[in-house]
Amino acid sequence: MTLANHWNCPVLSSDSDFCIFDLKSGFCPLSSFQWRNLNIVKTTQDYYIPAKCFSLDAFCHYFSNMNKALLPLFAVLCGNDHVNLPIIETFISKARLPLSSKGRRYQRVVGLLNWLSHFDDPTEALDHVLKHLPKKGREDVKELLCCSMEEYQPSQVKLQDFFHCGTYVCPDALNLGLPEWVQVALAKGQLPPFISDALVLHRTFLHTQVENMQRPNAHRIAQPIRQVIYGLLLNASSNPEDISQNTVPSQPLAFNEVERVDKNIKISVVYAKQLLKDHSDLSKLTELPLARRQMLLFEALKVKQVVLESIPPLLQLPIAVTCYWLQSTEAKAKLHHLQALLLGMLMEPLHAVINCPGEEGPRAGGAKTLSEEFQRVKTATRPGARLDLDTAHIFCQWQCCLQMGLYLNQLLSTPLPEPDLTQLYSGSLVHGLCQQLLASTSAESLLNMCPEAKQLYEHLFNATRSYAPAELFLPKTQSNSKKRRQKKKAGSQSKSQVVTTSNTRHWGDRSNRFGLLMVESLEEPVETSELE
Repeated sequence: MTLANHWNCPVLSSDSDFCIFDLKSGFCPLSSFQWRNLNIVKTTQDYYIPAKCFSLDAFCHYFSNMNKALLPLFAVLCGNDHVNLPIIETFISKARLPLSSKGRRYQRVVGLLNWLSHFDDPTEALDHVLKHLPKKGREDVKELLCCSMEEYQPSQVKLQDFFHCGTYVCPDALNLGLPEWVQVALAKGQLPPFISDALVLHRTFLHTQVENMQRPNAHRIAQPIRQVIYGLLLNASSNPEDISQNTVPSQPLAFNEVERVDKNIKISVVYAKQLLKDHSDLSKLTELPLARRQMLLFEALKVKQVVLESIPPLLQLPIAVTCYWLQSTEAKAKLHHLQALLLGMLMEPLHAVINCPGEEGPRAGGAKTLSEEFQRVKTATRPGARLDLDTAHIFCQWQCCLQMGLYLNQLLSTPLPEPDLTQLYSGSLVHGLCQQLLASTSAESLLNMCPEAKQLYEHLFNATRSYAPAELFLPKTQSNSKKRRQKKKAGSQSKSQVVTTSNTRHWGDRSNRFGLLMVESLEEPVETSELE
């Protein structure tokens, strides 16, 4: 926000929270861009893409020239990422907001805006809110509301300094006592937002993919990796004088993870893994020998370094992650899933051979033929085709493991080379390969056209084989009969057991909570599904 106002340019985002911020040049929702509708300015012959821009000035003008400073209070009363108090419902029910026939959500949003527009400033409005609440606890509610409203105030950070001078000092990082190398890495984007969220907020968001909603969310499989990351971050600001070298904190630090639970978004409390201080001091991570940093990574991924010795450097991290994925009881992977993933990993080496200057003859010809076959499989997997939801969920789990494996690798200053993610995984390709492998095609027959790719595939397969469960390699009839026995046993046990749920807290669906503010006219019809 601060940078956009400094440059006088709009913010492009999918987050409707930007409707609340006072942006000089407005907010352009990414969903409003007509990407396929390229237009030309007749006078200059320049091209442009049509889009909509939300203007806070126009919005406040519509509501009786409401003071912009009231909008943070409006956001908090509507419910946002920072507060969701049941006591607010008491205020909503007693305030007698103007009614609307368009639906409950519309009624609350427009009613609140009309009600707030009668006040000159947030202090006056907040006093009236508190009058509708029980006297007991008013001060606590006021403190929480004021604290939440602060989240919408302009930041004092001068991010433009980074673009002008190439350096930037983050006040939050200084206040946390973060090591200088972490501050530099965050400023340069060398560490992901996941890390900064965990450091500053002790809260992370686990984005839901296209997965089976009947099963636990795909991120659960990578929770042990995240706990190691949290453990490393836990050692970021501890005072070395208070902790001896070989001790761990008596009470592990809790982190909040916003995740999917069934079809709801909830907060789960996850505790950091306790690590020995002299092995995991964040300030000294970059000073650790490469072998030690690799050991930390391999321990988190539960893999031995020796299995990666025959693997090309750029594929070592993905293979280590695949070994972790195969070991998890959360994964329900079958042989064709593993084969499809490993075949997909051949794309980058194939392109390297094809694009190598002076590379001709049978080797390049075989690589090109196999690459074309993969492209055919990828193209044949049409977007409209019916998706195997269980297969999609299994691959989502693998991607979650890869994501956290990458984050941990970055936090450890890349003890393993980072793969080219654009070439590593293609959803269309691996889903198409799964279908072929299930039908009749074998991985070996696909690779016969390129001996070099076949040899690499065998190295990849052998590296992962020792970490896969034994039933993965059983003939289908034996595997199915074993699963039937396990299912029967589990069914008999469930009759005498009580199912318990995890200790989570309801969070609510807030993916686009202020999207209603962006309708072109508040008088236009709104779909019922959007209002309820």
